[in-house]
Amino acid sequence: MRYIQLKIVLCFVLMAFCSPRLFAQSLQKTNLQGIVTGQDGRPLFGASLISLQDAGIGTSTDIEGNFSIEVEENSNILVSALGYKTQTIMTTSQEVIKINLEVDQSEDEVQVAFRKVKSKDLLGGISYVNMPELVEQNYTTYSLDGLRAFVGGYNGSIWGNGGALVLVDGVPRNAGTVLPIEIDQVTFLKGASAVALYGSRAAKGVIYITTKKGQVQKQEIKVRVDGGMFTPKRYPKYLGSAEYMYYYNQARQNDGLDDLYSYETMYNYASGNSPYRYADVDYFSSDYIKDYFTRYDANLEITGGNEIAKYYTAVNFEHTNDLLDFGEGKKNKTERFNVRGNIDLRINEIISANVGVNAIYYNGRGVNTNYWGSAATLRPYRFTPLLPIDLIEQGDIASETYVNNSNYVIDGKFLLGGTQLDQTNPFAAIYAGGYNTYTNRQFQFNTGVNADLKSILEGLEFKAIFAVDYETSYNQSYNNNYAVYEPSWNTYAGFDQITSLTKYGEDSKSGIQNISNSAYNQTVTFSGQFDYNKTFNNESKLSAMLIATGFQQSQSEVYHRISNANLALQVGYNYKDKLYFDFKEAVVHSARFAEGERTATSPTLSMAWRLSEENFMKDSSVFDDLKLSVSGGILHTDLDVNGYYLYESIYSQTDGAWFSWRDGALTRTTDSRRGENLDLTFIKKKEFNVGLDASLFKKSINFKGSFFINKMEGNVIQASVLYPNYFTTGWPNSSFIPYVNYNDDKRVGFDFDLKFNKKIGSMDWTLGVAGLYYDTKATKRAEMFEDDYQFRQDKPLDAIWGLQNDGFFQDASDIANSPAQSFGQVQPGDIKYKDQNGDGIINAQDEVFLGKAGWSGSPFTFGINLTAKWKNLTFFALATGQTGAYAMKNNSYFWVDAEDKYSEVVRNSWTEETAATATYPRLTTGVSNNNFRSSDFWMYKTDRIDLAKVQVSYNFPKKMFETSFIRELGVYASGANLVTFSRHRDIMELNVGSAPQTRFYNLGIKALF
Repeated sequence: MRYIQLKIVLCFVLMAFCSPRLFAQSLQKTNLQGIVTGQDGRPLFGASLISLQDAGIGTSTDIEGNFSIEVEENSNILVSALGYKTQTIMTTSQEVIKINLEVDQSEDEVQVAFRKVKSKDLLGGISYVNMPELVEQNYTTYSLDGLRAFVGGYNGSIWGNGGALVLVDGVPRNAGTVLPIEIDQVTFLKGASAVALYGSRAAKGVIYITTKKGQVQKQEIKVRVDGGMFTPKRYPKYLGSAEYMYYYNQARQNDGLDDLYSYETMYNYASGNSPYRYADVDYFSSDYIKDYFTRYDANLEITGGNEIAKYYTAVNFEHTNDLLDFGEGKKNKTERFNVRGNIDLRINEIISANVGVNAIYYNGRGVNTNYWGSAATLRPYRFTPLLPIDLIEQGDIASETYVNNSNYVIDGKFLLGGTQLDQTNPFAAIYAGGYNTYTNRQFQFNTGVNADLKSILEGLEFKAIFAVDYETSYNQSYNNNYAVYEPSWNTYAGFDQITSLTKYGEDSKSGIQNISNSAYNQTVTFSGQFDYNKTFNNESKLSAMLIATGFQQSQSEVYHRISNANLALQVGYNYKDKLYFDFKEAVVHSARFAEGERTATSPTLSMAWRLSEENFMKDSSVFDDLKLSVSGGILHTDLDVNGYYLYESIYSQTDGAWFSWRDGALTRTTDSRRGENLDLTFIKKKEFNVGLDASLFKKSINFKGSFFINKMEGNVIQASVLYPNYFTTGWPNSSFIPYVNYNDDKRVGFDFDLKFNKKIGSMDWTLGVAGLYYDTKATKRAEMFEDDYQFRQDKPLDAIWGLQNDGFFQDASDIANSPAQSFGQVQPGDIKYKDQNGDGIINAQDEVFLGKAGWSGSPFTFGINLTAKWKNLTFFALATGQTGAYAMKNNSYFWVDAEDKYSEVVRNSWTEETAATATYPRLTTGVSNNNFRSSDFWMYKTDRIDLAKVQVSYNFPKKMFETSFIRELGVYASGANLVTFSRHRDIMELNVGSAPQTRFYNLGIKALF
C-alpha cells in the first residue's frame, strides 16, 4: 500500500516539473503578419489584434494597416477597429494574411450638437447620411441634393418648419459653400431636444455638415473629372403672329368691337413668305437657343497624416455655359473655383488643435437684359429682330448712310430691328447693349483647440472654436447705347423691299465700367465648452457639457447685426446601452425685445429604452435591435420676429397733416405709427416626439421613425381687431396698435426611414424609402369675419383661400339670374362664382378654404433609393415624390387679357360656338378682374413622382494596377432630373419668365493615387 502511494506521489512530481516543457514543445509559436483593411479595401490604422489564448499579447496596425504578432498556432485572434464589426480569426501557417473588416453602422460616430455620439445612442429625432459612400454611387454638386430620399422628416425643410439653421463644421454657413466631395457627414437635427443647445436660431431644425478631415494613413490623392450637358425639358408654347391676331380679333368681338386684323394680314403673317416684313418671332427657336449647354468640373483631394498631424485638401473648378446662342449671350458663363484645407494637430498629450480654411471664387458673365422675361411678354409680331441690308431699296441714300454709320452691323448683313415702342428690346440689347459680370469672393476660417483635463478630473475636456467668414460681391457692366431701325416696305418691284428706315436711338460706347450691387456679409462665431464623460463599472456612462456659444452676422445696408448667444447645459446617463436619459437646457438671449424680456430658458428631456437588451428579447431571431425613445421640451425663439425695436412706439411727422392757427405759419402734426409693448417676448415652441429604431433579421431590415407634435405659441403680430377701432385713423394717418404675442400654430406628423439589404445570388441589393407626413393648423388667430367659414383659425397654415367657380355665364339671362359679381362688369363666357353666404353678391366674403399649398412641402413627401452591386458594377437610382397639395395657375401664361402675349391655353377659350366645350374664359381686350383671381377654377394638384437620378458606375479590378502608380480607377455615367410622372406634368415642368428646367447627363472618371 505504501509502495503504491509513493508511485502516485512521484508521478505528480514528475508532471509538475515536466509538463511545462512538454506543453512548450507541443504548442508551437508562430509569427502572424498581415494587413487589416476596411471599407473599399483601404488600410486601417490603429486596428487592434488581441490573442484570446495568450493573455496580454496584442498589437495594432501601423499607418499602412500592417501588423505583426507572435502567438500560438491555432489560437483565436480578436480583430477590432472603430466603426467596424469585430472579427475573430484563427492563426494559420500562412505567412501573410489579409483581414477585411465590415462596417458596423451602429458604431458610426454621428455629429450632434457640440459632440459626437455613436449612432446606436442617438436620441431626440436625429438622422444622418455618410456622404463618401453616397458620392461614390451618386455623384452630385450640391451638398443637400437628393438627401430627402435618405432622411425621413426632410423635404427641403425639417418637419415642415421652414428654414433650418445650416452649420458647416459648427459655423452658420450656406449649404452651397461646401461641395459633396468635401463632406464627411450630414446630420439632420429635427427634434427640440436635438437642437436646444444651439439656442434661439435653431428652433426650426439644424442641418449640420461635417467636412472631411485627414486620417492617419499614407498620402492619398483622388482625382475626379466630370463633363455633362443640360437639355431643356419644356418651353412655354405661345401663339404665332397669325394665330395671335385671330384670337385677338375674337377678344374684340367679345367686347363688341370690330376686328383689328384682316384675313389678308393674318395670311401674310402665316405664310412665312416674307418673314422680315411680317415678323413671327419664336423666342425659343434654334435661331436663338441652343439644344443643350455644357458643364464640366474637376476635383482634387489630398489626404494623409500621422499621429501628430493630419491633413485634408480639396481643390475644385467648375464651368457652366448658357442656352443663349447669339450676340453676347454666347459668352454667358459661370465659373467657380475653391480650395478647402483642414488640418488637425496633436500638440502634446494634453492639447490638440484644428484649423479649417475655405476660399471660393465665383465669376459669372451675362447680358444686360432679361431675355426669358421678354420671351414671356413680347408678342411675336411686334418687330423684326434683324433687318437684312440687302433688302434696302437701291438708291435709298438715307438708309445706306444709316448702314455705313452704324456700329452694329450684325455679321455684316443685318441692322438691329425695333419700333418706337421697342427701342430697347432683348435682341438688340444682347447684340449691342454690352454685358455684365458678377463677382463673388468668400473666405471662411475656423480654428479650434481641445484640452484633455484628466489631470484635474478624469474624463474632463475643454473645447473651443472660433470662426470668421467674409463674403463680398458686386456687379460690373459695360452699358452701350444702340440704335434700332423700323422699316417701311414696298412691293412695287414685285417683291418686298425696304423703302426707308426710321432710326430710334444712337450708337455709342462710353467705355465706362459701371459698378453696382456691391454687398458684403460677415459672420463671427465662437463657442467654448467643458465636456465630461465617465464610465462606471463598465455599465453606467455619465456625460455632461457646459457650453457658451454665439454668432453674429453683419450685412451691407443692414444696421442691426443678426445675433445668437446662449449658455447651455447637457447631462446624460446611459445604463448598459439599454436605458438613456438626456437633459438639456439653454439660456437664450435676443436683442429684439425690450430689456427684461431678452433672456429665456429652453429645457428639454429625452429618454430611451433599448428593449432588445432585455432578457425577454435577447434571444429574438427577429429583432437585432429595438429602441423606443420619447423626447419633449420648450424652446424660445425669435426667428419669426421680423425686426428690432418692435416693442417701441413710433411717432412721426413724415406725412403728418398740415395745420396752422394763422396764415403763413404751417405746422405738421406729430402722428403715432405704432403703440408700445415692453412685454413683447420670445415665441415659444412646445414639442413632444416619440421615436422607434429597429433592426431586423440580421440587419437586413432597418427602420427609424418619429411621431411629433409641436406648437408655436405667441407668434408676433400687429392686429387691429384686438383693439378698439379708434386706435387707428385714416386721416391723419395714425395708429396706436402695438406688436403683441398672440397667434398660435400646431404641427402634427410622422417621419420614417426604411432600408432593406439583401444579397440575391451574386447581386447585393439595397432599397431605401424615406418619408414625411405632417398636418398644420392655425390654432389661434386674431381675426374678425362675418361668416364662420372664413375664419383662418383651425385651418392649415398653408391654406389656399378663394372663390368656388360654378362654370361660365352662358348668356345675358344667366347673368341676370345669378348673384351680382362685384369684380367688374361680366359677360357671357366669364367665370361664375358660388354665393357662399346667400347675400346675392359675389365678393371677398365668398372666399372659402380650397386646399393646402404645401409651402413647406406637401403634406406627404417621400423618396426612394435603390442600389444594386454586381462585382465591380453598381447601379443607383433615386426618386422623390409628393402628394396632397395644390397650386394655382396664376402666372402670365394662364392669366391672359388686354395686350398680353397669348399662350396655347386661349385655344380653348369660350365663345358662343364653343360654350359647351370651352375650358378657358372668354378673351377680352380689357382687364379681366373677375376671371383672374384666386378660385378653384385655376387650381391643380401638385402630386408628382420624379426620377431624380440614375447612375451606373464601374470600378476596374484593382489587380490591374498592382504595379502602377494608379491604385484605383472608375468610370460612371448618370442622368439627373430625368422624368416627372404627374397628371399635370406639363405645368410641373414649365418655367415662365425664367430659364427652362433641364435634364442633366454626365460622364465622369475617378482615380486614386
